[in-house]
Amino acid sequence: MNDFTATVQGVPMSDSILPFQVDVLDARGRTVHLGDALDRILDRHDYPEPIARLLGEAVALTVLLGSSLKFDGRFIFQTQSDGPVHMIVVDFTAPDAVRACARFDAEAVEAAIAEGRTSPSELLGNGHLAMTIDQGPDMSRYQGVVPLDGRSLEDAAHQYFAQSEQIPTKVRLAVAEVLTRGEDGKARHAWRAGGLMVQFLPENTDRIRARDLDPGDAPDGVTVDPIDDDDAWTEVSSLVGTIADHELTDPEVSAERLLFRLFHERGVRVFDHQPVTERCRCSEEKVAEMLKSFPLEDRRDMVKDGKIGVTCEFCSASYEFSPEQFD
Repeated sequence: MNDFTATVQGVPMSDSILPFQVDVLDARGRTVHLGDALDRILDRHDYPEPIARLLGEAVALTVLLGSSLKFDGRFIFQTQSDGPVHMIVVDFTAPDAVRACARFDAEAVEAAIAEGRTSPSELLGNGHLAMTIDQGPDMSRYQGVVPLDGRSLEDAAHQYFAQSEQIPTKVRLAVAEVLTRGEDGKARHAWRAGGLMVQFLPENTDRIRARDLDPGDAPDGVTVDPIDDDDAWTEVSSLVGTIADHELTDPEVSAERLLFRLFHERGVRVFDHQPVTERCRCSEEKVAEMLKSFPLEDRRDMVKDGKIGVTCEFCSASYEFSPEQFD
């Protein structure tokens, strides 16, 4: 654990998570900065620019949420909607591995780009966002579902915490395409994403109040007085709202520097950086087990030129099997 009285600037880091805490405001959170890991995910599929930005936001949000797991499990982010981007799946395996992919209608995306309809809400359309915590085969899954009805991923995350965990939460996400210098000395474009999530988690029972939760329907003739936000949480929310996109994506702006800018007057503690890696969970053995679960007739329909071929949607790895090995 580190204190900013010793260091302010920090070291700009890519593909890392930095937990932090502001004791006097009862606020805890984490930042994430993604560089090479996100770049590999997006370049592998050569997504159109608006989809790359959307998927980058989803990856940053998933890492922020998934890195809070206190056990070896998985956090799965999945959208299903009627917009040009039909589905997004981001899979975070604790403590540090992430993979992601998107399905989309190429013609609809091209038309949306031509018409300037490239915001995340316009690309997703209407549908739902599911966030699933998988604790392993011997434990039940937990899933929270929020509607996608023209809201941003930040707004969807806020609703998820309000209805699923009932914890006041503030999220900021940003994605940018930056110019870097490759190993050959030539300039190249690279993707970066950043995010910050902070939550109000008071330990003092006098401060634990349902500030932002709907009290429900009151009886006829009864007026329910609104409950004001706690001053501490109001201050935190206001400070996080001042974050500019470039502060989350600029390779030269470290997480420590950003947190110092936000909370230096109150005092902020940071903990050890946690790495993030782009890593797929697929393997020849897992794909073979998946194929074994299909009925014989279905496997026969998969045969082409005497082989069954499978390509992973996440990492694009290709696997080839002989139909006879499943007999």
